[in-house]
Amino acid sequence: MAEAVLACAGLRRTFGERVAVDGVGFTIAAGEAYGLLGPNGAGKTTSISMICGLLTRDAGEVRIEGRPLDTKTVDVKSLIGYVPQELAIYPDLTTRENLRFFGKLYGIGGADLDSRVDEILETIGLADRADEKTQGFSGGMKRRLNIGLGLLNRPKLLVLDEPTVGVDPQSRNAILESVAHFSTQGMAVLYTTHYMEEAERLCDRVGIIDEGQLKAEGTRRELVALVGEHDRVRMGVRGDATPVVQALRSVPAVVDASSGDGSIDLLVHDARTALADIVQTAAGAGAEIGTVEVQEPNLEAVFLHLTGKALRDEG
Repeated sequence: MAEAVLACAGLRRTFGERVAVDGVGFTIAAGEAYGLLGPNGAGKTTSISMICGLLTRDAGEVRIEGRPLDTKTVDVKSLIGYVPQELAIYPDLTTRENLRFFGKLYGIGGADLDSRVDEILETIGLADRADEKTQGFSGGMKRRLNIGLGLLNRPKLLVLDEPTVGVDPQSRNAILESVAHFSTQGMAVLYTTHYMEEAERLCDRVGIIDEGQLKAEGTRRELVALVGEHDRVRMGVRGDATPVVQALRSVPAVVDASSGDGSIDLLVHDARTALADIVQTAAGAGAEIGTVEVQEPNLEAVFLHLTGKALRDEG
């Protein structure tokens, strides 16, 4: 556990008779983005509140760079940057003033604070709005500043709790690009979301949480393997497809092959590695190939398989 930036195990929290989190545990390495994916009310926010030491836990442990963390360990909390769902900015202050205020709360001052604020303004794309009060900002701009506040202390672990809720598509894309950049810089990122496409786009590994329990975790392909889904390949061909279909069925990675109106449809195990063999075999069987489309299975099928409901189904 000491080798991971974040290592948590057996997290449990109840509110009265309701079990909000039941046995959640995972690790995140430096430079890794880990997505906690689940519907609203699944236990995501409760889990990260315990991980950040903001909420006492009934059971379990949390370690940051091998050091135990609870609600009272201030020094270990300084290794975390936390970006909550609720905006934590002052509307009567400018962007720069918000950053300076929170920077001083972290104990940063002088030239270090000045340079850090300038650096973050560039990172979140608000350098040109640095001296404007935030009360007139759009939801996306406020969200970007909210993320900037979580970066002030140069955290080892950045925790983002659904940071794109309620923002426009352009701002959402800017936020996702920023988050992707953080993990490439060596930061461990914990990202909670109920948007399937965000988890697929950003996260090296994903934990699927529902009703307070971690149902499964792994890379997208590892999770898809749990369901037994295969990649789908559609080849646009001219001429008689019958001999081509027969030839493609002999390719080891091809699970099934069929022909339609001007196309051949394949079910394939790991199309990325098998595609060259598939194209070569089809051409060798006389196919005149026009187009090749590959569709990989997504996490929606995995979530439905593990929980019995769609991700957005709150019931």
